[in-house]
Amino acid sequence: MRSDSDFPYETTHEDFRVPLADGTTLSARVWRPVTDEPVPVLLEYLPSRLSDWTAPRDWQRHPWYAGHGYASVRVDVRGHGNSEGLPADEHSGQGAADGVEVVNWLAGRDWSTGKVGMFGISWGGFDSLRIAALAPEPLKAVVAVCSADDRYDNDGHYMGGSVLAAGMHAWAATTLASVCRPPDPYHVGDAWREMWLARLAAVEPPIHTWLDHQTRDDYWRRGSVREECSAIGAAVLAVGGWHDPHRDTVLRLVEHLPDDRVRGLIGPWPHQYPDRGLPPGPAIGFLQETLRWWDQHLKGVDTGIMAEPKLRSWISDSHPPATAYPQLRGGWVGDPSWPS
Repeated sequence: MRSDSDFPYETTHEDFRVPLADGTTLSARVWRPVTDEPVPVLLEYLPSRLSDWTAPRDWQRHPWYAGHGYASVRVDVRGHGNSEGLPADEHSGQGAADGVEVVNWLAGRDWSTGKVGMFGISWGGFDSLRIAALAPEPLKAVVAVCSADDRYDNDGHYMGGSVLAAGMHAWAATTLASVCRPPDPYHVGDAWREMWLARLAAVEPPIHTWLDHQTRDDYWRRGSVREECSAIGAAVLAVGGWHDPHRDTVLRLVEHLPDDRVRGLIGPWPHQYPDRGLPPGPAIGFLQETLRWWDQHLKGVDTGIMAEPKLRSWISDSHPPATAYPQLRGGWVGDPSWPS
């Protein structure tokens, strides 16, 4: 990933706690532009431990947005990282309800204009869509990258009714290992051990639950944005890659959301941000593309992005079989609607 370092604003950052109605506090970090004027807020909300797991990525993306006039905030979900509370089942209703509180709380800060956007890749993008379906008033725009809209259809557990044997077990082991790690004493102080033991006592290996539900029953329908797409009031930029299993999410959102609230982008990429330069390429200036989205919907600047095709997708030229493709030859096409 390459990005510029010459920003319109100098930036600062700080760690803080977000209070929830039940007394639980969530671990958060904000990067802000150095200005006396209130600015729109961007939120990335997920369980993947901001103080270690996603820290390298966070320090690439959030300061960039801050340097362009946004307060960019990273929050750990309840029961994960340095946030208080106990972990719940994957994509639980509790996590989404907490997210609504976080959005409303951030909108009320004195450094905020009251307009909030959410973004993320994979889990972070999925949570952004789920919270958008609950329609908190301050949430005006979302960027969801490589995210599932259907927990059964394309969320790494089953595909076409078949167990994803490698993917399901690997993801179950990853999530279990992550949630069982202790909070960081540097951030939570002497309470870390008590928090950790309570967390360990509450953890259930997710693989058993997932295998108990091998058809698309209410367990999977609950929380799947595909079931509640019409409730999304925020503008959605849905991004995917042809080499990512979540690509269908982009096509379904573009099909079912109104023209004035959605744009889709599908490139040749794998399950990664489109600016990382990982094969297959080509990469794009993704931060710049999302800045156009935020400026349009959070600052009221006409960037022209809503005048572009509803779906932009990469069409590869024919190529011989290979285990990896550093760059694929091809070009971009635009569709004014979907299905084409």
